Amino acid sequence: MWRWYAAISVHMDRAFRGKGNILMFFLYLVLAIVSLRMCKGFSLGKERLTRLVASQILAFLLQGALLYSVLSLMVGHIGKLGEIGTECLILVGATIVEYLILDIIFVNIYVRIFPPYRMLEVRGEYENDLVRKMESRVDKYNIVAEVSATTPWEKLEEMFYEYDAILVNDVPLELERQIIKFGYSHSKRVYFTPKISDILVKGSEEINFFDSPLFLNRNRGISAGQRIVKRAFDIIVSLLALIILSPLLIIIALLIKIEDHGPVFYRQERVTFRGRYFMILKFRSMIVDAEKDGRSIPAGEEDPRITKVGKFIRATRIDELPQLINILKGEMSVVGPRPERTEHMEKYAKIVPEFDYRLKVKGGLTGYAQVYGKYNTTAIDKLKMDLLYITNYSFALDMQIIFETVKILFRKESTEGFSNEQAKQIQEMEIKDHEG
Repeated sequence: MWRWYAAISVHMDRAFRGKGNILMFFLYLVLAIVSLRMCKGFSLGKERLTRLVASQILAFLLQGALLYSVLSLMVGHIGKLGEIGTECLILVGATIVEYLILDIIFVNIYVRIFPPYRMLEVRGEYENDLVRKMESRVDKYNIVAEVSATTPWEKLEEMFYEYDAILVNDVPLELERQIIKFGYSHSKRVYFTPKISDILVKGSEEINFFDSPLFLNRNRGISAGQRIVKRAFDIIVSLLALIILSPLLIIIALLIKIEDHGPVFYRQERVTFRGRYFMILKFRSMIVDAEKDGRSIPAGEEDPRITKVGKFIRATRIDELPQLINILKGEMSVVGPRPERTEHMEKYAKIVPEFDYRLKVKGGLTGYAQVYGKYNTTAIDKLKMDLLYITNYSFALDMQIIFETVKILFRKESTEGFSNEQAKQIQEMEIKDHEG
């Protein structure tokens, strides 16, 4: 309020009186709440401090832009827009610093009040690295013991009482349901890895025509109306982005050409909506003929095939920007499952037959799996995340993913490639498949 009185309201042709100033305060408050909710800036205790701060910075920048837009319409003279903009930036900067201090204080208080849960893992036969991932959040999870899913129920039930929470790690469906019911009856937290069927019914609609509960699962993906809105958004965003980013695109194209005189773009066949094929566009980040025999060779951590310019554009994701042309042409969407290579789709479908479920929507430049996963996330986990997007689709979810995408550009692990050992193993599998 002080900043409004002292530095911003003085630029108005007619200064607000009491009620007008109160209205501006509530407008600022509403913009802050909406921006923080969109960018997950209220995730105290859920996110790491760095991600929480990044969310709030993005939220306050959005709030500042919205406030500046409103004030620009209210100010009487164009000449004052620069001063208003400066004051909005100062206000945003001060707010960010204030929240950073509060975050540090309250995160430390939260950790002391709510220590990590002592958890028992019930492990199935499938080997995964879920426990390793959860142990990276020592502030929230403390997996102190594990037990096999083949253990008799009486023994499992006896062990459950000794822990704060239960982690159900890919066990048979019947046992999973039994543990979930136990957790509910004893008010004990249960964490479980969802099966594909769990995700498919997550967006079911409740039917209240009868005195028996009935759920409807439409299984149609995105509705016709949602597709129209999504396509209009894709056209506007891709066209504006191509215009605004054209100087950067030209510079990158020149640098690629100058480095080794090879082609600027890399084209590759991908699969999208309803199994249609298209050629995806990227800035070339590897040497020419990096895949001479046509086989996919995954990029390792220190891959000699990556050019000097390629290292930069891969790290900053600039190599993906030519896909704005694919979006404008209608081959892709701004948000959606990452379109896979033809041979990868065939291979994954053999292992996970449900992998084709991702094709109920267009492939996207960014998506749920890109935001919450990594470059080397397993196929089954990518599928589950993409299905969460499809079954819970809304325009608001698209906007949330776009805001999350801005944040992950500053996270190294989001672009983390395969380790050299992983890359070698996958390459050996490719050779075996190629040789029949």
